[in-house]
Amino acid sequence: MIDIRLVRDDRVAVAASLGRRGVDSGEVERLYDADERARAAVARRDELRAKVKELSRQVGEARRSGEDARAAALTEESRALGDDEKAADAEASDAQETVRQLLLWLPNLPSAEAPDGAGPEDNVVVQRWPAESRPYEDHQRVPHWEVGPALGLLDLERGAKLSGSMFPLFRAGGSRLLRALTAFALDRHVDYEEIRPPTLVRTETMESTGHLPKFADEAYHVERDDLWAIPTAEVPLTSMHRGDVLDEADLPLRLTAATPCFRREAGAAGRETRGLLRVHEFDKVELFAYATAEQAPAVHAEMVGRVDDLLQSLDLQYRVLDLCTGDLGNSAARTFDFEVYAPGADQWLEVSSVSWFGDYQARRANVRYRPAGGGAPRFVHTLNGSALAWARIWAALVETGRRGDGSVELPAVLGPYLGGRLVLSPPG
Repeated sequence: MIDIRLVRDDRVAVAASLGRRGVDSGEVERLYDADERARAAVARRDELRAKVKELSRQVGEARRSGEDARAAALTEESRALGDDEKAADAEASDAQETVRQLLLWLPNLPSAEAPDGAGPEDNVVVQRWPAESRPYEDHQRVPHWEVGPALGLLDLERGAKLSGSMFPLFRAGGSRLLRALTAFALDRHVDYEEIRPPTLVRTETMESTGHLPKFADEAYHVERDDLWAIPTAEVPLTSMHRGDVLDEADLPLRLTAATPCFRREAGAAGRETRGLLRVHEFDKVELFAYATAEQAPAVHAEMVGRVDDLLQSLDLQYRVLDLCTGDLGNSAARTFDFEVYAPGADQWLEVSSVSWFGDYQARRANVRYRPAGGGAPRFVHTLNGSALAWARIWAALVETGRRGDGSVELPAVLGPYLGGRLVLSPPG
């Protein structure tokens, strides 16, 4: 969440910044007014609490002096004020919760460097690889939802039979390809600490990243246990140090995790959902870091460089988009999206978002660090990036690598993870 002190000090500037994201200035005004009421309620409660404490002191003094009648009168006055103090405390708690809820729904302030824009059409392409678009043969123009079943690699019908639409089932070489991609990526990130977090997490864990409460409809909720299936490993990694105070000497703290990810895609109706273009469950390797504000730009650039390296190693054509303010994720201040080109589907497919969140998530999770030079603890900055999400990478590899005889040739870099078998051929 954003720092409420920014709203108190200059709500006009906050409204202008959030206005770049399309947030109405009235939301900032509502937050400001709610905070004023909460602060007034807290002040009244504290004033009553101080009076009760003073009366208690006077009661003790009167009793020690043998002034029983005075002590009884003061006790009665203290009891009445105590009831008022309890009511004021409840009012203050309710007012503070109102402020908290407004902050939970409000998005992050966009970075000054993020381009302005209303939506995806205003994102800025900042890199293409290779620089010139590649030519593709007709045999590469076959979509993966045809190539995969023909080679016995993908069985969408049985996936739907087991779990419903948009739950793919991978088979044989297709399944092994997924496993190879995960191992390949993790080996490229050995300087990050590898984590295997739980797949189901508590509500407060989802709140810490900003996935709740705003995006509850996009997540899978196990109501009986009040647990949520993670939409990304970013969620548990952000909360690994929830409530902790880290040492600055340990920052940046870099983590990576390979997990399944679950997304309801509740808003996907009417959008292209064939094959692996949009699925409810997929595997992904995530990069994550806690950093100081000063370290964050370099860490962000390093994560972008790692995704560049992975995609070039896989020899996939891709482009990098600097997301405009109207297309930024709710919690992000700056994001670079990577999209690979899938020649069979003839689409650019998002396979990674590399984001810097400032201290927005850390305030929700209360993750701070102790400055090396002394002073009060400060909130860390969080960053994360997909490196990579495999469903669409799988699709792009199968389409790009398809040969004239219908087989698929995979990038040489995956050889050690596939037992040297780089050609996927029709069964039999």
